[in-house]
Amino acid sequence: MPAFLLPILIIVHVALAISLFVPSLLLPFALRRRPRRAAVEEAPGRFVRILLALQARGTLPLGIALGLSGFALVTTIGTSLLAKPWLLVALAIYALDLAVAFFVQRPGLRRLLRLGPRPDDPAAIAGARRQRYVSYLMTGMIGAIGFLMSTKPNLW
Repeated sequence: MPAFLLPILIIVHVALAISLFVPSLLLPFALRRRPRRAAVEEAPGRFVRILLALQARGTLPLGIALGLSGFALVTTIGTSLLAKPWLLVALAIYALDLAVAFFVQRPGLRRLLRLGPRPDDPAAIAGARRQRYVSYLMTGMIGAIGFLMSTKPNLW
C-alpha cells in the first residue's frame, strides 16, 4: 500500500469507529424533553430522524466497514501493533463501550421513544436523565480511548 494512503485509512477507521456511537451518544440530548412546550406532538426534526435511521439501519454496515478497515490497518502496519498494551486496553474499552451502547443505551432509547413527548411524566424525565448519564459515561470512555491512542503510554 502506498505510504500516502495510510493516513487516509486511519482517518476512515477512526471516523467509522466514532460513527458507530454517534446515535447512542447524541439521541438522549436530541430527544431532550422541553417542559414548557405545548402538549402537541411534533414530528422529530431532520437531525433526530438521521440519528434514528443511522441507529436502526446503519449499525451493521458501519460495523462491517470498521472491521474491514481495522483488518486493512493491521495488515498494512503489521501484527506487531496488536502486542502494544495501550492498544489492547483501548480495544477493551471500545468493546465495553460497544456493549454499553447496544445493551444499555439502545433499549433505553427505545423505551423513551415509546413513551412519546410527555413533558410532565416523572418516569420519562428520569429515563431521559438516565440516558444522558449513560451518554456521559460513553463519552468518557471514548475520551480515554483517544488519550491512549494519542499518547501511546507504556502501560506494562
